[in-house]
Amino acid sequence: MFAAEPDAVLGPFSSPGAQATPWASALAVLGEAEVFWLSTVRPDGRPHVTPLLGVWSLGGMCFTTGGQERKARNLERNPRCVLTTGTNALTGVDVVIEGVASEVDGRSEREQAVADFERKYGTHLTSPEGAWYGLGDSVIAGATRLYRVAPTVGFAFGKLPTSSQTRYTWPSP
Repeated sequence: MFAAEPDAVLGPFSSPGAQATPWASALAVLGEAEVFWLSTVRPDGRPHVTPLLGVWSLGGMCFTTGGQERKARNLERNPRCVLTTGTNALTGVDVVIEGVASEVDGRSEREQAVADFERKYGTHLTSPEGAWYGLGDSVIAGATRLYRVAPTVGFAFGKLPTSSQTRYTWPSP
């Protein structure tokens, strides 16, 4: 279930003198990002993109959803998806994780992921005044779905002043 350290290779569209973004730096971007964009595919082939909370946990990217939401219905038919985050500016680093989403069923795994979400998002999840208060209890109880995206390929796009495109690949399980 846990992803190993990926191989990192600098892409051909990088600036002269650019270096590959170390995986530890990409993980730091994932850890600091508050919003992620999940891309899935509808049954008729049309794309679907939605913003959500996400956390690197259980060796992959984790997110939650209700069972009747469009993203859950899409993932039931096609579990391949993409999570994207970044700076929305011409500087900084954007990170993309492609992979296969699967629902996390084990209670201990759900508890670990919830602890990671609560550590990252704090009072948004843990305070009665928080926008997503009670989400953790709902995930642990299994009332809200928890997905883990097992990464297959990822990218880090370093932007100005030196652009770089790093490709991460994980060993097959």
